[in-house]
Amino acid sequence: MFLGIDLGTSSLKVVLLDNEENLLDSATVPLTVQHPQPGFSEQDPEAWWLALQQAMLQLKSRQAPALLQLRAIGFSGQMHGATLLDEHGRVLRPCILWNDGRSADECRWLEQRADFIGITGNRVMAGFTAPKLLWVQRHEPAIFAKTAHILLPKDYLRYRMSGDFASDMSDSAGTLWLDTARRAWSEELLVACNLTTSQMPALYEGNQITGTLYDSLADAWGLPRGTPLVAGAGDNAASAIGLGVIKAGDGFVSLGTSGVIFVAADQHYANPAQAVHSFCHALPGRWHQMAVTLSAASSLSWFASITSISEAQLAQEAEQHEAGDVLFAPYLSGERTPWNAPHVRGAFFGLSSDSQRGHLARAVLEGVAFSLADGYRALQQAGCAPAQMIATGGGARSHFWLQLIADLTQCRIIVPTYADVGAAFGAARLARLALEPGALQHLMAHHIPATAAIIRPQSQPALQARYLRYQQYTRWLCQQEV
Repeated sequence: MFLGIDLGTSSLKVVLLDNEENLLDSATVPLTVQHPQPGFSEQDPEAWWLALQQAMLQLKSRQAPALLQLRAIGFSGQMHGATLLDEHGRVLRPCILWNDGRSADECRWLEQRADFIGITGNRVMAGFTAPKLLWVQRHEPAIFAKTAHILLPKDYLRYRMSGDFASDMSDSAGTLWLDTARRAWSEELLVACNLTTSQMPALYEGNQITGTLYDSLADAWGLPRGTPLVAGAGDNAASAIGLGVIKAGDGFVSLGTSGVIFVAADQHYANPAQAVHSFCHALPGRWHQMAVTLSAASSLSWFASITSISEAQLAQEAEQHEAGDVLFAPYLSGERTPWNAPHVRGAFFGLSSDSQRGHLARAVLEGVAFSLADGYRALQQAGCAPAQMIATGGGARSHFWLQLIADLTQCRIIVPTYADVGAAFGAARLARLALEPGALQHLMAHHIPATAAIIRPQSQPALQARYLRYQQYTRWLCQQEV
């Protein structure tokens, strides 16, 4: 038995797999995000810990015999979050999340101070961890002075479970302190942020053991004492492992809180000019590239919240209405690929007195698809766009939404049977690979997951025409901020 823990932005998921990777059970606990100021996005790490305990007790109530046979635990989580601890391991402030845009000024300063682009292959963006620490130093100097340990969100859970300060290569690459090609902390980049390697967690590949679970937790959760904890991966790299996206050219599209187009590689490609992310993958000797839309399924969630209509009903109305002249820029938390414009904000264009809720719902789905199409083109320019993609994330339940993406990218999309638990599944799979390294060869030979549907691209001239108008509007929007 293997356990995968995925600390997302909107929920924490735990999945239990048997030794053949069949999904036995899962537990999900919702999380909330705090926005103390416009553009700020934070969570309390204690809320993560309470959610994990709740999820584990739910599993224990249903799967006590299976949990006694657990062999290892893997981790996945939202990337880039700055979790700051003092020398006693106490949290100093709420975690600054990946979709927080407060550190735009610090980004410009850091790019002038050190060769972040050359060493990491990435632009310095407000969502990444490095500029967040410079912001803390400038605006909360007393907290910065007490900071002894900096952990990514999932690695805080690892610390609470074992006392180890450890992380993996894929998640650590998103801090902008990792020399991505060498897979090691860069002293030059840390010095630029007035930090040292002693404040960083120990680095492991995603399929390596970092420590063992505390006996007290093993007893409380009904697990074997000495259960190994495995490094795991950032959420997107973990999803890739769960979906079998490992070989160069394999790819997926994620419609979660954020939207991602991900492609695996056997070398370190980069396109920093268009905000393509170039990170380590979760397994040794592999890298990956990503194009990111900050507000994907969260755009539909936002629209549902202000209309008091369920997301499912809005998605249905979107299918029944043509968007017509209405367009939506999904920049509710800023824009990432290709413009890297953290302060730009979303907008509807082309509204008229005839516009109905269904037209706006359709525009929201199309706007997210348009933004992902922008990202796909940035990957093409980097020379690493996938020829087909596997779908994951909660939004992947909408075949209509996936069809829009397929038509815009002209890329076939495979819908697996477990599209909504990809990251947690990948974390559990990394736990298995730590104990059974030979399973990797079988995985690479049979990497396409069980398929529920295949979305084939179609020609939609009217959709392409709206996409061209979307590009004109959003280019103007983003260039005002850039």
